Amino acid sequence: MSSAATPPNAIPAIRVLHAPSAYAFDVSLPSTILPEMVTISAKKGNKLRVIADAWHLEDNCHYEWEIAFAPYDVDMGSVKAKFEPGGRLLITVARR
Repeated sequence: MSSAATPPNAIPAIRVLHAPSAYAFDVSLPSTILPEMVTISAKKGNKLRVIADAWHLEDNCHYEWEIAFAPYDVDMGSVKAKFEPGGRLLITVARR
């Protein structure tokens, strides 16, 4: 079964916090998204891709974000993610 695309206005917004030592990203996901349904990957060109997919549902179940960083601004090996109760996903990336 493939998941249906979520309308753009239904995709939760990622809040971005800038600090001299790191970036932090915070998004509140729907209760249908469990930690094992989230994939975070580093992509070529200092990009971070976040995919949350409730594969067992058909509507409003697939969310994607791509975050691009300036060249040499972050340490892509430092990416950390934490899934908190209530569906809150926190991602941190250390700056160089």
